[in-house]
Amino acid sequence: MKKRKLGIIDFEISPLGFGLMRLPRTNPNTQEIDYPLAEKMIDYAIKNGVNYFDTAWPYHDGMSETFVGDVLRKYDRSKIHIASKCPMWEVKSLDDVTRIFNQQLKKCKVDYFDFYLLHALNERSFQKVISLGVFDVLSDLKKAGKIKYLGFSFHDRPSILKKIVDTYQFDFAQIQFNYVDYEEYQSNKQYQILRDRNIPIIIMEPVRGGALATLNENARKVFLDYNPQRSVASWALRYCLSFDGILTVLSGMSNLIQVEDNIKTAIELNKLSKEELNLIETAKKIYRSSDTILCTNCRYCMPCPHGVNIPKNFLIYNEYRIHQDPEKFLSDYHHQLSDTEKSNKCVRCNECVSKCPQSLEIPKLLYKVSETIERITE
Repeated sequence: MKKRKLGIIDFEISPLGFGLMRLPRTNPNTQEIDYPLAEKMIDYAIKNGVNYFDTAWPYHDGMSETFVGDVLRKYDRSKIHIASKCPMWEVKSLDDVTRIFNQQLKKCKVDYFDFYLLHALNERSFQKVISLGVFDVLSDLKKAGKIKYLGFSFHDRPSILKKIVDTYQFDFAQIQFNYVDYEEYQSNKQYQILRDRNIPIIIMEPVRGGALATLNENARKVFLDYNPQRSVASWALRYCLSFDGILTVLSGMSNLIQVEDNIKTAIELNKLSKEELNLIETAKKIYRSSDTILCTNCRYCMPCPHGVNIPKNFLIYNEYRIHQDPEKFLSDYHHQLSDTEKSNKCVRCNECVSKCPQSLEIPKLLYKVSETIERITE
């Protein structure tokens, strides 16, 4: 796997990064990590050249960072690059910044983070960064050798991104980027803002929470007819890796098959041809016509104060839109969700809206799920 070195980043980084947000779980109803399988996936990834591992305070209900400490400590620290993030929603004072940071070091069993990010910056949280002076505290930690490179992950409008990078000098930035979001989420404009300033880019959600690994039947057919030996997911990964200025592309892998396929794609990497880019555009148009909800299952909206399982409702609905099987839709809705978790229990308190990195109008979309259920059962 040919590694990359960009900007001021003095490390050689694998083009495929391992996102530790969607590790295999012991039970689909909890966030508890299946340690034996997850460790096997990590071992395989490292053996095949992956050296960038991305965790965060909330992943797996706080258990992802602990997993990092338990599993990665057996490897040479100088060859494993670990990233974690400052959860700005938990920060009420500067003492919280250092308290959380020290807890993260302890959980990950490390003395420093290679990459440390302000997590999920948007207009509101960036104002908190400014008003509290968070950047200065993290810069001091960097000077003390506790952080090698300081950056941020971003979920907002391009104008806010421009304000962030023109206010502080960050070493890198992490943005949501894939062939659906390129225009839908204005990822193209975000990308250009960072490229204009020579800021190394880390990509998250290249497969949009797994949605671009499955698509729908007609969209999948576009890719599989062209090359049946190449996975549908590999097209999304290659798309991201084809752009200049990309340090690494994070994939939140959940099983060994995904790890093997992504590594194969990263090793055999070659830029997309014009014909292949046209195929992606065709598949994208077909997929978007299915009217799925653009949820990435990041779970930032959870827990719902009223018990609604927001991502599960959207997942079940999207499966219906993709496969058009109303009987399965009804069965999944009534059997995979408890009564309190169902979309019709939403009271439109709107607490989830401000938490959603995709800026989805969640209550309206939950109503859409409920409305669809009612229409099918009439």
